[in-house]
Parts: sequence; structure tokens; C-alpha cells
Amino acid sequence: MLIGHIDYLNLLPFYQFLKKKGIKVKKSYPAEINEWFEKGIIDAAFISSVKAKNKKCLNAGIAANKKVKTVLVCPGEGDDFESATSNVLAKVLKIKGRVVIGDKAFKENNCIDLAKVWHQKYKLPFVFALFCTNKNQKKYKKLINEFLIKKQKIPYSVIKKYAQKAGISTKEAKDYLDNIIYYKIGWREKKALKTFWQLSKSIK
Repeated sequence: MLIGHIDYLNLLPFYQFLKKKGIKVKKSYPAEINEWFEKGIIDAAFISSVKAKNKKCLNAGIAANKKVKTVLVCPGEGDDFESATSNVLAKVLKIKGRVVIGDKAFKENNCIDLAKVWHQKYKLPFVFALFCTNKNQKKYKKLINEFLIKKQKIPYSVIKKYAQKAGISTKEAKDYLDNIIYYKIGWREKKALKTFWQLSKSIK
């Protein structure tokens, strides 16, 4: 069992869950995780939504409703090399500028929150990634269900470490995990994915 892991604050609860179970992870940024998944280097991972269509995915993802704080378009220009979905989302929403994702986005100012714009336009949450598997889907389904059922307890010292790295307070980091990011994919999230996939067809 080898899982690809994106070492951002938004997946800290999942990382802590895997750590407690002694499950190994291979860390990188989203675009490279996608590549590893395609090549079969990893068995499962949260794959960028734009790459997850037609893959074997479970009802877990990285989602946000109304705002996300860590997927932004800021003054300047250019895609974020770490990203796949967010670069496409900016184009779908016709927002020009410099795409910034992940914990480094907390340090940015005067930026547009893409989840906020998406919600204003489509009245839907946005799903940035889906948990997909290359094999052992039954095992992973059991694992994911266990993760989704119970809220993960994260030691204060661990949250503090991630918060300091991101340049935010521990309180803000906790609020981000408790009130902004969530993982269960229901019918609204599936509708959002279908909408995004349809719109992204025209993006080169």
C-alpha cells in the first residue's frame, strides 16, 4: 500500500490518519502526484480533479464551499507549476493573473479566491481533488470510509508547525481545517465536478 501525499495543510488530517495506521506515503506536489499515479508508481492518492475524470475514484476529495483561501489568482501572470486543476479553473472562470496554490497562498495579498468566484457563478462547492486508486480499491474504500467517519485529532504542536511554515496563526490554521476544507463528496460535489469537467473541455 503506497499512497501519494500532497504535504499541504489541507491534507494534514489525512496524513495524521495514515501515520497512526503506519501507512507509508510518497510526498510531492499535485502535478507530480498526478504523474506518479498515471505511471503506477503509487497505488492511490488525492488526484487533481481535472485529471480524475474516468479514473477509479472514491467518495472523498478536497473540497471547499464559498471560499478556500489557498487557491488564488494574484497580481502578475503565469500558472503554478505545482497545480493542475487550479490553472484550468482560472481559465474556466476567465480570471487572468498569477495562479498560486497551497500553503504559500496564505502569504499573498490582493488576490482573488477561485472557490469564491466559482460559488458566486454556479452556486456550488468546488472539488479540487478526488481520492483515486490504481488497485486494491476495496481496501482503500474501507480506509477512506474510516477516515471520513471520524474527525481526526491533530496534536497542537503539529498544527503549530504547519501554521508557522504557512505564515499564519495556529488559530487560523485550525479554522481552515475545521470550517473551510472538507473531504466527503456528496451529490452537490458530484454536480460541481460534472460542471467543471464540462467547462474544462474547451480549455487548452
